Amino acid sequence: MSLPHILAIDIGSNKVCALVAQIGADKTPRIIGSGLARSQGLKKGAIVDINKASEAIKAVVNDACQSAGIAPQRAIVSVSGAYAASLQGVGKANIPTKEIEPKDINRVMRLALDSAAMPPPDYEILHVLPFSFKVDDQPNIQDPIGMSGSRLETQVNIVITQKMALDNLRKAIAAAGIEIENLTLSSYAAAIAVLGDDEKELGACVIDIGASTCNLAIYQGNAPRHCDFFAVGGAHITSDLSISLHTPINAAERIKLEYGALKRGGNAAIEIPEIGSERSTRNASLETISNVIGARMEETLMILSGLLGKSRLKNGAGAGVVITGGAAKLDGIAESAEPIFGNIPVRIARPKPIAGLSETFRDPAFAVAIGLVRYGAGEFTPYEIDSANNIRIKSGAQKTPPVEEAAPREAEEPRINLSKELEEPSAFKRFWNWLSQIF
Repeated sequence: MSLPHILAIDIGSNKVCALVAQIGADKTPRIIGSGLARSQGLKKGAIVDINKASEAIKAVVNDACQSAGIAPQRAIVSVSGAYAASLQGVGKANIPTKEIEPKDINRVMRLALDSAAMPPPDYEILHVLPFSFKVDDQPNIQDPIGMSGSRLETQVNIVITQKMALDNLRKAIAAAGIEIENLTLSSYAAAIAVLGDDEKELGACVIDIGASTCNLAIYQGNAPRHCDFFAVGGAHITSDLSISLHTPINAAERIKLEYGALKRGGNAAIEIPEIGSERSTRNASLETISNVIGARMEETLMILSGLLGKSRLKNGAGAGVVITGGAAKLDGIAESAEPIFGNIPVRIARPKPIAGLSETFRDPAFAVAIGLVRYGAGEFTPYEIDSANNIRIKSGAQKTPPVEEAAPREAEEPRINLSKELEEPSAFKRFWNWLSQIF
């Protein structure tokens, strides 16, 4: 029997990346194919030209599949935080059997979903992520399955996204000849790629600084508790350099990559081309370059620090701030960020290694793509309702097998789809749920 495969597609403002992974019998992924190209038809994380976007997606998928020697037809696709938001919900349910089973987790998560403020009609639900469980009077339960108790409570982070933006994403993927298996928030995927188990348990703020966007996810209780977004990234640094140095955009990008640093002393200078003349050059000091980069990054980090403070979850980020993404490679960013974030620990993170991954992709810029692979291989929160409205249970989270569970597909973690039973309950069912929670 052949081993299952995963196709992961990360669609960013600057690049589109596709990875094909083979999943071993122990659920460990191995990269066997990859594709990479510049993005087309995107602006600040949102698709603005479906045809151009689909062409770029199709090209990288073809490259990845050709190098892998297989052509998966379904993909796990990233969703930018540009059109996402977080809601909070609380679910409470009585346990009739006095022992918590997977179906009880499903029920209490969906009750938490029902309890949350109704999202606007132009939004849809992407993830329901429980970050806290309580059994009877015992709080801070990580894995309640198999525990004895008469009452179960959970707090969930509900990630919602704009329907119109998702519709455009789906159209671009479909035009590339690919079916979507799951949609995954990019900051969630980045956190999966870079966080260790201790950091998840202690709590951490993961910031993915891309070309045009910064995506933020605050982990507490082994799950993202809050997600946020800021529409500034590395491309804005390039633009600042181009304007300040009066040099073409492509030259400014090269200068950023080769000489980018937030702090640099001395009077050393480099020769740079001038805008409007192919042959005319001038000298620019490295100190000036670092001042331009430092000013923009300091402003960005201050806004991100403000978003962390606004979330009221800063004190719960015991492991500190973890920065990844393409702009994380700028020299001195961690040292500059620590005082801005109130002297909590800050580290720069590369994705955790995966077998078969080439050196090109062992870069912070590919954290989201690698996180998508890990998500498909089963490395998600212990429990989750995903974009397909299925409950996912992470391997090792179950202490007892689910009742009458269908055999899982080879490429996926075990799932229990009880959504039909619990979707759109009748007025009587809603009344009965409310009554059972009281008594």
